[in-house]
Amino acid sequence: MIIDGSNLYYKLKDLKMVKLVDYDYRGLVRSLSDKDAKLKIKYYIGAIRTDGSKKSLKMFGKQRRLLANLKKQKIDYSLGYLLKSDGKYHEKGVDVQMVVDMLKGAYKDKYDQTILISSDSDLMPAIEAVQEVGREVVYVGFKHQPSYALLKTCKKSTLLEKKDLEEFSA
Repeated sequence: MIIDGSNLYYKLKDLKMVKLVDYDYRGLVRSLSDKDAKLKIKYYIGAIRTDGSKKSLKMFGKQRRLLANLKKQKIDYSLGYLLKSDGKYHEKGVDVQMVVDMLKGAYKDKYDQTILISSDSDLMPAIEAVQEVGREVVYVGFKHQPSYALLKTCKKSTLLEKKDLEEFSA
């Protein structure tokens, strides 16, 4: 299972649910798959660095708590980085890490199916390549803002509603 952390955060924020620091990701996974015990879960996110400002220190602290929560739930994570341009931060390297892991797993016969929690259509070429070698990609998106491109690209999909996600919130 691949979780695009930033994508999940913003989708949940749209639903007025932003308590991801203590979120029960393992519970969410159990609700999506009957293979939870065997399922390898990886959470991808840009690493927050602090510049000493109050805001960056607060964000850094929250991310440390999030990573500790993931570790407690035995969920691997992979960190990209954040690049500041035009006064805004942009996540870099995360999509590439997801794509590499999807492709490596497919070509090395590490899985038959991967569950993708992301609505990022940039992942379409990787999904198509994974499916070309006989692996299944299940798109897990959000009913209030689905990715029609991923719905079309993936042979299976699940669209979550707020009620599907609330029980895993702290």
